Amino acid sequence: METIENKFREHDYTVNMRFPEFTCLCPMTSQPDFAEIIIEYIPGERLVELKSLKLYLNGYRDRGIFHEEAVNSIMRDFVAAVQPKQAVVTGHFNVRGGIYTTVTVRHP
Repeated sequence: METIENKFREHDYTVNMRFPEFTCLCPMTSQPDFAEIIIEYIPGERLVELKSLKLYLNGYRDRGIFHEEAVNSIMRDFVAAVQPKQAVVTGHFNVRGGIYTTVTVRHP
């Protein structure tokens, strides 16, 4: 993930991004999982550059990963790159085996 300078550091504001086309693979069956990933954060010194975020999230497309691991990995990488004051990452995963899964991770 690439970042750009936050030119409005004098006050806190919230950035909310929705990525409705997230896909990864079930590590048990190799079948595709579909989700909407929502990232909401209060920037510090840096902002995430959106194209690089899109490319990062698309990198999960062929990766076998559980829902909880995917959302926690996204948060870990987002915090390392952007260093936000606060962040929430939510994954709304489509039905699998009759169960919808939502995973939410908060920082700090």
